[in-house]
This record gives sequence, C-alpha cells and structure tokens, in this order.
Amino acid sequence: MVPFTALLTGIAGIPLIFASPVATGEAVESLSMLDTTLTARAAPQWISGPWYNFPATDTWLTFDQLFELNKNSMVSTGNTRDDVDRIYVAIRDAATLGVDERVILAIIMQESHGNVGVITTTSPGGLPTAGIMQCSGCQGFPGTHGLSQDQITAMVRDGTQHYKQNLINWGDKWTVETIYPALREYNSGSVNPDNLSDGRGATASYVSDIAQRLQGWTD
Repeated sequence: MVPFTALLTGIAGIPLIFASPVATGEAVESLSMLDTTLTARAAPQWISGPWYNFPATDTWLTFDQLFELNKNSMVSTGNTRDDVDRIYVAIRDAATLGVDERVILAIIMQESHGNVGVITTTSPGGLPTAGIMQCSGCQGFPGTHGLSQDQITAMVRDGTQHYKQNLINWGDKWTVETIYPALREYNSGSVNPDNLSDGRGATASYVSDIAQRLQGWTD
C-alpha cells in the first residue's frame, strides 16, 4: 500500500481485500517510489485495545485544517499543486458515498502520502493494490503526476467504496465504534475487536497512526 514501512505488510483476505505491499524484513526505513522517496515514521503514540481506547471524534481537526496541514507532504511526493487541489475536490466528491472526508484524507496520507503517481504493489495473496488509496481492484497511474480531475477522483472513489463496505460490515455509523474497526479491516481484512492494533500479518500500527492523523499528526 503505502510508502510507509509500518504500512508495508499485507494481507490475504476476504472478498474485498485491502492490502499493504509486501516488504522484506520486519522494518524498512524507506521505500523508493519511482521519482520520490519517503521515509517511514510511526506516529508518536502507540494506541491499542478496543475501539473505545482510540481518540473520540471531537478531538479530530476539521477537514480543511487537516488538508492544509498535509499539503506540503503531498507536494513532496512529486505532485503538482494542481494534483493537490484535485485531491481536495476528489475527497469532497467521494464523501458523498457516506464516508467522513477526514477519514478519506487520513487513509490517503497513510497509504501514499497523497502521491497520485504511487506505485502499484502486490498483496501476499497476489492481488495488485493500486492508486492513491492502495486497494485491490483500484486503478493507478504509477510514476505519473499532473493527472486530470477525473483520474484522481476515480482513484479516491475506488478506495472510498472499499472502505464504505468495511463501514457497512461494522454497522455503517459515523462513530468511533464503527470507524476504527473498519479501518482495521481495510488494512488487514480481518479484525480482532479486542485489539485494533493486532495487525494479523498487516500493519499493526495502522489504526493508531490514522487516529493520530485525524488529530493533526503529519509526517
């Protein structure tokens, strides 16, 4: 999935598979992504346990605040300023599928740092995971920047549709008891509800990292 090492272990999974790319070793310090290299960093705090251990939604920043905080990171991947502006429009559009736009943005930043030209990776199950949200069956444009609005919107909608199915599996509510387990499922395909940092072969810190992104952590 993403240029994060912590995010680079994947899953074989359920009919909808949301996999991180295969990495060698227990940790990788950086992943070269065609014309850009991003250094892996973990969020400052390790959060584990059931959903109620994770930050409440009233601690999250607004979408516009979060987007502004992450603009420089998105540009650093090789994106044009137009790419970044189009990501904003695409997220607003995809949110109409019934997913909080802040969660969409946080997934994008966790998976690809918003790199519209991110590489397509392969899950341990042999399925390609592509696009800005790095999910199976999604289209991608590896090594390409300066994409059209339609191309970027298609990638974001693809990934959001996958995550929406995870939300449905957990009750389809905009509450932490649904959002966080759905994030775990997006990354690992299965969920230990007693510990959302049990990666089950995928990225253990995935939910913990995204929770802190929603509060304003950037890397």
